[in-house]
Amino acid sequence: MLQISLWKRVVILLLCLAALVSAAPNLFYNRVEGHNDAVMAFEKTGAMTEAQVAARDAWPDWLPSGLVNLGLDLRGGAHLLAEVHLDEVYKGRMDALWPEARRALAAERATIGSIRRVPSPPDVLRIQIGNPDQIAKAVEVARTLTSPVVGLTGVGQSDYEVTGEGDTITFRLSEAEKTATDDRTMAQSLEIVRRRVDAAGTREPTIMRQGSDRILIEVPGIGSAQELKDLIGTTAKLTFHQVYGPPTANPDANPGPNRMLLPSAEREGISYIMDDVPVVTGDELTDARPDTDQNGYPAVAFRFNPTGARAFGDYTASHIGEPFAIVLDGKVISAPTIQAHIAGGSGIITGNFSVEEATNLALLLRAGALPAGMTFLEERTIGPELGADSIEAGKKAAMVGFGLVVLWMIASYGLFGVFASVALTMNIIMVFGFMSAVGATLTMPGIAGIVLTMGTAVDANVLVYERIREELRSAKSAARAIELGYEKAMSAIIDANVTTFLTGVILFVLGAGPVRGFAVTLIVGIATSVFTAIFVTRLMVVTWYARKRPKTFTV
Repeated sequence: MLQISLWKRVVILLLCLAALVSAAPNLFYNRVEGHNDAVMAFEKTGAMTEAQVAARDAWPDWLPSGLVNLGLDLRGGAHLLAEVHLDEVYKGRMDALWPEARRALAAERATIGSIRRVPSPPDVLRIQIGNPDQIAKAVEVARTLTSPVVGLTGVGQSDYEVTGEGDTITFRLSEAEKTATDDRTMAQSLEIVRRRVDAAGTREPTIMRQGSDRILIEVPGIGSAQELKDLIGTTAKLTFHQVYGPPTANPDANPGPNRMLLPSAEREGISYIMDDVPVVTGDELTDARPDTDQNGYPAVAFRFNPTGARAFGDYTASHIGEPFAIVLDGKVISAPTIQAHIAGGSGIITGNFSVEEATNLALLLRAGALPAGMTFLEERTIGPELGADSIEAGKKAAMVGFGLVVLWMIASYGLFGVFASVALTMNIIMVFGFMSAVGATLTMPGIAGIVLTMGTAVDANVLVYERIREELRSAKSAARAIELGYEKAMSAIIDANVTTFLTGVILFVLGAGPVRGFAVTLIVGIATSVFTAIFVTRLMVVTWYARKRPKTFTV
């Protein structure tokens, strides 16, 4: 006899109800989205405008507020393909190595003679010594500065290759270290870009590495590609330097060895001579936030980590009364005189900032400096009108597909086709309910996956109904035919859906962007279609049979 225990009935109905409740906010998309944005803004800033308060109150807090996020092709937004300048990282490594090499070799000056850096490519450091006959000794000292490569691919190799020829010592990054440096640089760039984009409050950005030195950035909902470039293209590299002498009005002044000349950001035509090696850098910042100075003007407050705080405190203690340059992206934004020892590792950056500029600077400093510059090879702005057209086209396709499937099932199986159509509707609701619950992103290929799911969702019902027809032809009773139909069709249903499920998993793992969007909806659709076909339609059929008790029927 056909029976479904009470607890199974309750579980099936509760799952259907949960899916319906989870998917319902998508019917009020703009209202719920405004509510979520207002709540997020309050969590970040602790304050809301009147418009944000109204948006928050437009949707009750006790109702679910999860939405299916719209992808770039549906919402509109910006697409960028950026190339990272890895050569800049190599040059930075060699510039940082030079002071260490100079100190190590200076300890043997009596033996090797004078020490001088000579021009070389970005990934090479060449040092000329005064006594060429002592080149072997100089190389021996230089090799003490090398260390093993950090990474599985460089086990047993050193980070620098040190050679000596004539009177010149050459440091060169090893191939293993270059590979490890490239990977670290790309990983750091990805993380910093992601932090900057996330901090701006955008939804579901796609940020991924492409090839050896490129980053793909897609951000739905942002106004233009230029706006996105302004957000992530600024390096926000902050350094603190010792200043030598008063400022100069000569932009071509010779700064001298191991020094550099940088212009003032505030005083046009004025430049400062400073040490080319910073005392501390923005990499040692732990926090940066908008603030005001003693006169109430916008400023940026910052705090160093313990290492930076110690270096900053030691320097200010021994250089009281001397100017100290704060350099941002190659310009001196402030050069205050150190009045006293600054302990605790905190300070404030002043300048001619607006409130918005101070807020953006704090955001960039907090997110960290990009390890290298980027060139944007491709940029594209997708307007919301195009996204609206895509959504409308997707709706039409889904409605046409749904209508045709329902007509075919009802024409082929009558009342049982109606049961399958109800299950199909619940299947679509479950797909949206699950995607809303996990905050998944829906793209145009994702809509295609849903439309495809509509066609395949009734496959299990077709298998079951055809099995029931065969059992009825064998003169089985109505109850026995229904029971055997579900039992014997189960293996075919599982086989068919497992293979499709595995295909979806492969597409998700190996694919990217739109392919993944298609794979997600396909995988979720398969899981929900199996549930609705096996459990939901069976519950409806059993309930119908329990009430009608037909001696025989046709499918």
